[in-house]
Amino acid sequence: MRLALGPVPYYWPGEALLEFYEAVARWPVHTVYLGEVVCPKRRHLRFAEWLELARRLASAGKEVVLSTATILEADADWRAIERICGNGEFLVEANDAAALHALRGRPFVAGPGMNVYNGQALAFLAGLGLRRWVMPFELSGETLAAFQAGRPAAIETEVFAFGRLPLAQSARCFTARAHGLPKDDCQLKCLEYPDGLALQTQDDSPFLVLNGVQVQSAQIYQLLGQVPELERLGVDSLRIAPVHRHTEAVVAAFAAVLAGEETPEAGVARLLPLAPLGLADGYWRGEPGLRSQSSKARPTSA
Repeated sequence: MRLALGPVPYYWPGEALLEFYEAVARWPVHTVYLGEVVCPKRRHLRFAEWLELARRLASAGKEVVLSTATILEADADWRAIERICGNGEFLVEANDAAALHALRGRPFVAGPGMNVYNGQALAFLAGLGLRRWVMPFELSGETLAAFQAGRPAAIETEVFAFGRLPLAQSARCFTARAHGLPKDDCQLKCLEYPDGLALQTQDDSPFLVLNGVQVQSAQIYQLLGQVPELERLGVDSLRIAPVHRHTEAVVAAFAAVLAGEETPEAGVARLLPLAPLGLADGYWRGEPGLRSQSSKARPTSA
């Protein structure tokens, strides 16, 4: 299996992004997804700068994929999707059905926002040029096994294996609301939370993370412990979502397990200190998502 680095889900300044991807060029990841997928107001880089960054990563031997937004709200969002889909150099990850129209039959990746929940949907997308699909976050290993048994041979499967789960996305900005600000005057408050704004319940248990117009799980979803099963199912790549400080360490843990240098259990143990709000893998087992098979992870209630 290969490692893929998903698009940065948080709002980082442009200089921080460029520094991050300069390091990524040296990491053992095969595929790098670039672009803003959460909020169009997050203008880290201009489109031309994203393209130049993509070219630098490609020259370092990475497969580069440009990701489209998950939600469209204005004509400008549609024009941005058209620019991405018509870039002429790099494969595109479609995260909204609107991107399928803009692609006009070009090869593409179906991102987790495409809601592919059955084999018929996968076959339909294959007819439109699908090369790879990313399994929706909430589907189980049992469901994946059924997909793998019937997927078209030319289509690759990628599974989200590390990161906070996007639970909902809205036209409202939750981070702005938390500061008593309207969305149109959010003052780019997301810049203050490079890993999102964590919320707790009244008894101080981790609850959710606000990420602008997106609500995420507090716990970090991880499937490093399921690597043997994922390999048996014929999964082609595992996706890691970037986090603010520890992405390189996460990549190293996954790379060590995939190379057979560490056991999956040892790899999960390396991830625990990097997830202060806890780890979770419940969806993979068909259980409530915040449950964890790891007895060492922070206790949670279902």
